[in-house]
Amino acid sequence: MSELITLMEVGGPVAGLGAGAAYLRARHPAAYWATVGMPASTLRLVGSYGSVMDSCGLTVEPSRLRALAVRATTRREVRPVPPRRGMLRPTSTGLRLRLRLAPGQEPADVAASAERLRHAWGVHAVYVEPVKPGVVELRLVGFDVLRRVRMPHKAGGGFLRVPVALREDATGFVRDYRAIPHELVLGATLSGKSMYLRHLITGLAEQPVALAGIDCKQGVELAPFAPRLSALATDPGQAGELLPVLVREMEDRYDLIRTRQGIAPTTPDEEITSDVWGLPANERPVPIVLFVDEVAELFLVASRKDEERRDEMVTQLIRLAQLGRAAGIYLEVCGQRFGAELGKGATMLRAQLSGRVCHRVNDEPSAKMALGDIAPEAVGAACTIAPERPGLAVVGDTSGGWSRIRTPYLSLADAAAECERTADLTPELPLLRPFRPTAPAVASTPLTKPRPATA
Repeated sequence: MSELITLMEVGGPVAGLGAGAAYLRARHPAAYWATVGMPASTLRLVGSYGSVMDSCGLTVEPSRLRALAVRATTRREVRPVPPRRGMLRPTSTGLRLRLRLAPGQEPADVAASAERLRHAWGVHAVYVEPVKPGVVELRLVGFDVLRRVRMPHKAGGGFLRVPVALREDATGFVRDYRAIPHELVLGATLSGKSMYLRHLITGLAEQPVALAGIDCKQGVELAPFAPRLSALATDPGQAGELLPVLVREMEDRYDLIRTRQGIAPTTPDEEITSDVWGLPANERPVPIVLFVDEVAELFLVASRKDEERRDEMVTQLIRLAQLGRAAGIYLEVCGQRFGAELGKGATMLRAQLSGRVCHRVNDEPSAKMALGDIAPEAVGAACTIAPERPGLAVVGDTSGGWSRIRTPYLSLADAAAECERTADLTPELPLLRPFRPTAPAVASTPLTKPRPATA
C-alpha cells in the first residue's frame, strides 16, 4: 500500500509536467522551444553529431598524418572524419551552427541531407546557407514559425526596403525595390494579398517616396490610404488618363538624366549616369511606386470600341515596366489571375515583372503563371497552401530561388491611420496633382474587424 502511495505521489507531478509541456507546445511553441525543445535538441546534436554525419554520408577518410597520429597515440581504429563543427548559437526560434566542410565536399551535399538532420535532431526544419568557400551555416528551426508570425527585431529595412513578411527559416522577407524593381502578386479572394499590400504601403509611407494607385474596384482597396497617395485611379477610364501622365513623368526624368550627362570634356566619369541614382541628391526626383490592384480589369473589354483603350493602357504599362527602373518608377502589379488569356501584351508585361509572390490560388495554371517560368519546382508548393492559413505565399525571383513566407496581421484601420499620420510626407509632383485623391470621410458606424491573417 505504501508503494502505491509513493508511486501516485511521484506519477502525479510527472503527468502534470507532461500535460503542461503538451499544452505549451500546442499553444505557445516559442516558449516550449525555449524551455524544453532547445535543451533536448542541443543534447541530441552534441551527443550524436559524429554518428549522424556518418549515417548521412557526410564523413570523409582522414588524412594520412591524422591516421598515423591516431594509430600511434591510441591504437584505435581510424574512423571517417565529419565536418568540423563550430559553436552552437541559440536563437529565439532555433539554433545556428557553422560547419567547415571536409576536402571534396560542397554545400549541396549537406543540403541533400537536411531532412535526415531534421529528424535526427528533433527540430522542425534545417536550412543550409553557404557563408564562404568551405563553410556553411545550418539554421535549425525549432517550431513552425509561420503558424504565428512574429517579425524579427532586425528585419533589414531601409530606403525602398520594406520588411513585409517572415520566411519559413525565421528570417525576414524584405521587398527591395532597388534590387527587384517590379513585382507580380497573385492570390485568390481571402488569400492574404491585401494584407501584403498594406504592409508595403505602410512601410513606404514613412519614406520620401511618392505612392500612386490604380484600383478598379472603385477604390475599396486603396482609397483608405488616400492621405498618403499622390495619385489614385478608381476605374479603367481614370487609369487610362493616369498612365500617360506617368509615362510623361518618366520621359521628363530621362530628359533630366540626358541633360546631366552632357557632355563636357572635363566631366568626371562618376558624374555620367544612366539612372536617377547617379544624379546629385538635390536634383534627384523622388521615386514613384505604382500599385495596380486587380490588373485583369485593365485588360477586360466589353465591346470592340474598348479594345483601343485597352491596348493603349497595356502598352503604357509595358513601357513603365521596361524603362521605369532607371527613372525611379516601380510597379507592384496584383491580381487573382494573370496570363495569356487576358489578351494582347499580358505575357510581355509579366516577363518584365521579375519578382513573383503567389498566395493561395484556385487552380494550378494560376500558380504556373506566377512561378512556372522562373521556379518550376515552386509551383507544387504554391498549390498546397491551405485556406486556413491566409497570408501564406510562395515568393520567387528570376534567380530561380524560392521560399515560403507569411505576412503578419495588420488591420485596415491601423494601416489607414499610418498613412494619415505620414500625409505630410506626400511629395508634390505637378503632373500628378490632378489625380491627388481626397481623404475619405470617416464612417459613423464602426467597421467590422476583419479576420486576422495569422489567426
